[in-house]
Amino acid sequence: MSLLEVNNLSVTFKTAQGEIRAVQDVSFSLEKGKTIGLVGESGSGKSTIANAIIGIVENPEGEISFRGDKIVGLQGKKRKALKKDVSMVFQDPMASLDPRRTIAQSIMEPVEVHRLYRGKRKKRLKELLEMVGLDESFGKRFPRQLSGGQRQRACIARALASDPELVILDEATASLDVSVQASILNLLKKIQQERGLSYLFISHDLAVVNYMSDEVMVLYLGKTMESMPAADLFTGEKLYFGKSSHPYTHALLSAVPDEDPNDPPTTRIMLEGDLPSPANPPSGCVFRTRCPLATEVCAEKIPEAVKLGPDHVVSCHHHEQAAKQIYFESPTES
Repeated sequence: MSLLEVNNLSVTFKTAQGEIRAVQDVSFSLEKGKTIGLVGESGSGKSTIANAIIGIVENPEGEISFRGDKIVGLQGKKRKALKKDVSMVFQDPMASLDPRRTIAQSIMEPVEVHRLYRGKRKKRLKELLEMVGLDESFGKRFPRQLSGGQRQRACIARALASDPELVILDEATASLDVSVQASILNLLKKIQQERGLSYLFISHDLAVVNYMSDEVMVLYLGKTMESMPAADLFTGEKLYFGKSSHPYTHALLSAVPDEDPNDPPTTRIMLEGDLPSPANPPSGCVFRTRCPLATEVCAEKIPEAVKLGPDHVVSCHHHEQAAKQIYFESPTES
């Protein structure tokens, strides 16, 4: 049985401009000890999915199950129990920590709320600080006295304080410098291996998602464009598009910097225009207004999800054409 099951999740917000379909029929399952990465531009619905799981979004359509139990609409003690087992780390650690409380007070807040580790809280605090690579002295400091990376380590410690089974990481490294980001990602991997945690990892950076994830879901305007094993993303003979078969996945991959400067440069797929408004999405395929392969059928018909492998699903009318990577004949010379 999967730890987390999301089936046909849809989220609609009512605004002055009308209804906004922020998420449309998204489904996935997450096994214990594994990581699913959600990737896409701002406005693709990644954070809305996370908020629906933890109960911030009211009345989502579809089903969300945790350890086999449905969790949509939980209230009272049942919702409190869920918050113990599912925790979250946000993008801005400074905004996540109360500036008036010490790091120790912030980290131990979930322990107090859920009445855990009675008589052993000092020991638990020391364990949590050590777990994220912080000295005991950091517990006495205030958020303003820490660097961005140190603050995010404190936020991770707080997320782990209640011994959760699932941690949702919503752009948790986006505000950090590259070198600090790498150390935090390695820390998260180490903690996951030691504790058997499951992660839902949200980012706009496909390279980061690929590094952290077992499976990657590519979202665009609230819909799943492609879902596949992360190991298949950066493999293959042609360029660096691996086995992916969606033009949007290819566009995201082409934006990833080349690791080896001696390799031929990857051809960039430049998407024209901005993400359409979710209040007025395009007809047919929502990606068609920016897709280099779009034809009339894309405007007339919503593409069906096609299974290309045991764990590979793509929603594109031209996925066979995209799989051949026909946008160009050879990499652009620098």
